[in-house]
Amino acid sequence: MSSAAVNGLAGAGGGIIAQIITYPLQTVNTRQQTERSAKKKKANGAAIANTSTLFQMLQLFQTEGWGGLYSGLKPSLIGTAASQGIYYYFYQILKNKVEDLAVARGKKGLGDGTVGMFSWLGIAAVAGSINVLLTNPIWVLVTRMQTHTQAEKKIMESKKELLLKDVARANSIEVSILKDRLYKLDSEKPRPYGTIQAVREVYRESGIRGFWKGLIPTLIMVCNPSIQFMIYETLAKRLRSKRSGKELPKKNLTAMEVFLLGAIAKLGATVVTYPLLVVKSRLQAKQEIGRNVMSRYTGTIDAIIKMIRYEGLHGFYKGMGTKIVQSVFAASVLFMDCARS
Repeated sequence: MSSAAVNGLAGAGGGIIAQIITYPLQTVNTRQQTERSAKKKKANGAAIANTSTLFQMLQLFQTEGWGGLYSGLKPSLIGTAASQGIYYYFYQILKNKVEDLAVARGKKGLGDGTVGMFSWLGIAAVAGSINVLLTNPIWVLVTRMQTHTQAEKKIMESKKELLLKDVARANSIEVSILKDRLYKLDSEKPRPYGTIQAVREVYRESGIRGFWKGLIPTLIMVCNPSIQFMIYETLAKRLRSKRSGKELPKKNLTAMEVFLLGAIAKLGATVVTYPLLVVKSRLQAKQEIGRNVMSRYTGTIDAIIKMIRYEGLHGFYKGMGTKIVQSVFAASVLFMDCARS
């Protein structure tokens, strides 16, 4: 088996383990990202919006059980295996080609025969872009399944509001009819919603194009490692410059310093790219939630404009704390899996 295939399988296996363990956090995070709330909110509304991740997980478990926490797990596992496998496979192929090219250039006296850091970043970006293009439909389905119950509740609330308005304007005969409709809405049980239903819903709404919703922000997010690298190098350079004239070596950083700078760089890259993740989730989730115009987006630019207008900058960072916790857990699991192998 080729090294590219081995890397692909190893990446897929580790990714699946991390996904299963951290999936409830991911479900809560997706719901946080897709929750719409206006800029001006009453104190009690703000309190509900700012409840802790743990509380939201417990609340989700109480109302929907394990099925709610792991909604969309099956396509998510397929997506994780495919994403990790595709990324590492193409990364290894591109890496081999670039290394061969660097050696050939070195023999001609056009370089030292090694691959530079920016070339590695370029390889990672290309492999990441290929992965996004091939697996985006899977993640659209996962987002739909994670947020389906949330969307259905919004639709039900909208229907109830309309009925209550009709009740206020209706005569005594019509009131009883409307109240019967309201009772039917309250007693209506949620319809089964699995992968097949999600596929039909996306296709019915937008056709084949619907499976590539959120593609633009996802492709832009591929630059996350580049941002992380730039932040790290900038901080490392400043740290070294502060050592000028001291006994400590200027060029070498301690293991603890490298760890801390890496953590800060990762956090910085996450803060910069997280708004794109929120926009992506909003685009992939069900759009027609009631009749509220702030809930419907025609594309990436429209989503950004409406989020700024109706929710402010706060809307772009909903659930970021949960995402950081989930990312740390997932990275730890991947690290332990790699250490064992």
